[in-house]
Amino acid sequence: MKEEIRLRIKDKVHALPTSPGVYKMLDVYGNIIYIGKAKNLKNRVSSYFLNTDKLPKVQQMVENVYDFEYIITLSELEALNLESNLIHKHQPFYNILLKDGKAFPYIKIDIKNDFPKVSITRKILKDNALYFGPYFNKISATELFKIINNTFKLRDCTVRMNGSCSRECLNYHIGNCLAPCTRRCSKEEYRLEVDKVINFLKGDLLEAKEILIKKMKAYSEMEMFEKAIEIRDNLKSIEFISARNVTGLNKCMDIDVFGYANGGENVVITVACIRGDKMVGVNNYAVIDASLSPDDTMQKFITQYYLSNKVVPKNIVVEFESETLNEWLNQFAGKKITVLTGSRGIYKRLLDMANSNASEYLNKSIEKNKLHELKTMGALRTLQKSLGLSKLPKRIEGYDISNLAGTNTVASMVVFVNGEQYKKHYRKFKIDGIGQNDFKNMHDVLARRLQEYKNGKDVSFSNLPDLILIDGGIIQLTFAKTSMEELGYDIDIVSLAKKEEEIYLTDGSKVILSRDNFALKLLQAVRDESHRFAITFQKSLRQKNTLKSQLSQIDGLGVSKQNALFEKFKKIDAIKSATVEELMTVSGIGRKLAENIFDYFHK
Repeated sequence: MKEEIRLRIKDKVHALPTSPGVYKMLDVYGNIIYIGKAKNLKNRVSSYFLNTDKLPKVQQMVENVYDFEYIITLSELEALNLESNLIHKHQPFYNILLKDGKAFPYIKIDIKNDFPKVSITRKILKDNALYFGPYFNKISATELFKIINNTFKLRDCTVRMNGSCSRECLNYHIGNCLAPCTRRCSKEEYRLEVDKVINFLKGDLLEAKEILIKKMKAYSEMEMFEKAIEIRDNLKSIEFISARNVTGLNKCMDIDVFGYANGGENVVITVACIRGDKMVGVNNYAVIDASLSPDDTMQKFITQYYLSNKVVPKNIVVEFESETLNEWLNQFAGKKITVLTGSRGIYKRLLDMANSNASEYLNKSIEKNKLHELKTMGALRTLQKSLGLSKLPKRIEGYDISNLAGTNTVASMVVFVNGEQYKKHYRKFKIDGIGQNDFKNMHDVLARRLQEYKNGKDVSFSNLPDLILIDGGIIQLTFAKTSMEELGYDIDIVSLAKKEEEIYLTDGSKVILSRDNFALKLLQAVRDESHRFAITFQKSLRQKNTLKSQLSQIDGLGVSKQNALFEKFKKIDAIKSATVEELMTVSGIGRKLAENIFDYFHK
C-alpha cells in the first residue's frame, strides 16, 4: 500500500465510531472487494492496517484497499443482517464464502391447492407450500419422486381441477391416481393420500414398502416384468434410505449440522442434513474467507448458506454458540429455530461426525485447491502480466455473434468471475435486420451492453468487466474497441482467433501462449462458452419462429395463443404429439381449438 493511501486511511480510521456496523473495502476503481461487520467498527477496521502478521489472503486484500465506507447499525443483529444481504448482493472477491453455490433439489407439495401434486424444484418460494429436502449425495429426489408416483395415488398431470374432464387418464385405470379431475374422489379423500406422502417424506417408510411389495407381486403375476423390476428398484431405494437411519433421534426432527475444520490458510465447513431420522446428505464447502475467528466464520457462512435459496429446518447444530445468529435465523425463517451446540448426547455425535467429514475433506482438497488456484486466479495473474492488462481481470465477459445465412441473428454475453463461470450474469441479445455483418453487430451489441450499465437497471450489467474477449481477429477487435471509445469507456479488450489460438491486442500486436498454459485455456473456455451460448439461443429462436409460422396457419389460433402454446410445450414436436386434453391445458384453448390443432398435425 502506498504511503499517501496508508496515511489517508489511517486518519479516516481514527475518526471511526465505536458503534456496531458494516464496513466495505474498496479498490482504486471503486469496486467492493470485502464486506464485514463489527461490534466495534473502530477496533475491527483498524486491525487490518496494524503492522502485524496476517494470512496471505488478508494481506493481499489489504494491499488492494484504496478506501473504505461504513454504515452504523443499532445492534450487532442489524449488522449481521445488513452484512449478509450486501455479501449476497455484491459477492465481493475476498469474502465470497460459498465456492459451491449449486442449488439442491427439493420435493414440493403445494398444500394450498385442493388437489396438490408432487413436483421437484430447486427454487424455494415463500408460497406456504411444503418443501422436503435438500436431497444430494446418494439420495436422489428423482428416485423419491418415482417411488411416490408408483406408490401413492396423487395426480401428476397439469389438467385443471374444475370437473371439465370427460374421462379419466391411464393412471386412474392402473390404480396410480384418484382422478380428482373427474370428481372420482372428494377433497377429504385426496387429502388423506397427500398426508400419506407427507409422512413418507418425513421418514415413515413402512406403508410405502408394503404397498410396493403388493404391486410387485401383482405385476409379476400379470407377467408385466418390466414394471415389476421398476417396483423392485423402488424397494431397493427405500431399503437404502432406511439404512441411513440416525439412531436416537425423533422421527419428526429436521436438523442441519454444521461441522468445521481449519487448516491455517484453508477452512472447510461440512453441512449434514437430517430429515426425520434419516441422513439425506452431507456436503462440504471450501470457505474462501479464512481470516475470521471460528464463530464469526460459522456465523457468516450460515447466513449465506440459507440466503442461497435453502429451507431452514427447525433445529440447527453448531459448535459455536451465538445469540445474534439465533435471532437472525428466527427472523429469516419466520419461525422458532432451535440452535444446539452439540455439547452432549446424540447432538455431540452428529457434530463429531460433521467435524470429521470436514477434516477429511480439508486434507484431501489441499492439493486440489492448489490446482484450482493455478487454473483460476493463477491464470488471471498470468493474463494480466502476459497481455499487459491495466488490472487483474477478475470479471471477464465473452461475446459472440450467431446467425443462419444472415437471419435470426443473436449475440451472447457470458461472464467469468475469478476464473469461473458466473451464469447468473449471462445475457442474450436479439439483433434486428437481415444480412451477415458480424463486425457491425459486435459493435452494436457492446454499445447496448455499455448503455445498460449506464441505465443501472439490470444486475447483470451493474459491474463493468475488467476484460472483454471477442471471438475473432484484429478486425473484430477494432470494431469492438471503437464501440467502447464512442461511449467514453476504456476497458481492456482482446480477441482470440480460433485456428492459431493467437491473442490479438488493440495496438495491433499479438501474443502467443503455449497450448498447455492455464491462461490460454481460460480464454478458450470463455470463447467456447460464449459460442455455445450464442448457438443455443440462435437455434431456439429459429425453432420458435418456425413453430409460429406453422401455427399461424391454424384457424382461430392468434399470436397470443401461439405464444402460450410455445411457453407450454417449447418444441413443435411436443405440440405435434400432444393430445387434445393436453392442448386444452393451455390458457385460452378450448376443446374446438384443441381439436383444430390436433387435426392440423395428424390429418
